[in-house]
Amino acid sequence: MSYQTLGIWIGALFTLCILSFLYKDNPFYKFAEHVFVGISAGYGVALQFHNVFLPNLWRPLMAGNLLMIIPLIMGGLLFTRFFASISWLSRWSIGMLIGIYSGIAIIGFGSGDLVLQIHGNLLPLWGTGLFTALNNWILTVGLIACLVYFFFSKEHKGSFGVVARIGIYFLMISFGASFGYTVMSRMSLLIGRFYYLYGDWLGILPQ
Repeated sequence: MSYQTLGIWIGALFTLCILSFLYKDNPFYKFAEHVFVGISAGYGVALQFHNVFLPNLWRPLMAGNLLMIIPLIMGGLLFTRFFASISWLSRWSIGMLIGIYSGIAIIGFGSGDLVLQIHGNLLPLWGTGLFTALNNWILTVGLIACLVYFFFSKEHKGSFGVVARIGIYFLMISFGASFGYTVMSRMSLLIGRFYYLYGDWLGILPQ
C-alpha cells in the first residue's frame, strides 16, 4: 500500500468519524475531534516558532541586536501564569499586548473598514444607468434607515419610527443573506467531503 493510498484511507476514516456525530456523540467522533485539535495546535506552534520566533526574535538577537532582549523577557513573563506565586508578572506582558493590539486594531479598522465603507456609500443617485441608480438608491436608503434605527437618543415614534422600522427590515435581510451564505459555504464543504469519499476513497465517481 502506497503512502497516497494510506493517506486516502486515513482521511476517509476520520471523515466518517466526524460524520458519525450526526447520529449521536460517540467515542469515534471524540477521537477524531481530539486528533484534529491536537494536530492543529501542534502545527500552529511549529508555524509560529519557524515563521515568527526565529526570524523576528531569535536570529536578530543572535546577530547582535540586543534590543531583542526586551521582547524576549516580555514573552517569557507570559509563562509565569503557570506559577501562582509570580503569576502577577504576566500582567505586564498581557497589558502591553492588549494596548498595542488595540491601537493597531483601531487604526486598521479606521483606514481599512470605516473609511472604505464611507467611501463606498458615497454613490451617485442620478446620471447613471437605470439599474445602477436603483441599486444606489436602495443602498443609500438602507444605510440611512439602519443608522436611524441605531440612533437611540430619540424615541422611535412617528416618521422617525417608520424609518427605523425600515432599517430593521434592511438589517433582517442582511442577516438572512449572511446566514444563507454561511450555510451554503458549509454545504460546499460537505459536498467536497462526499466527493472525497465516493471519488478518491471508493472510486465510484470519475476522477
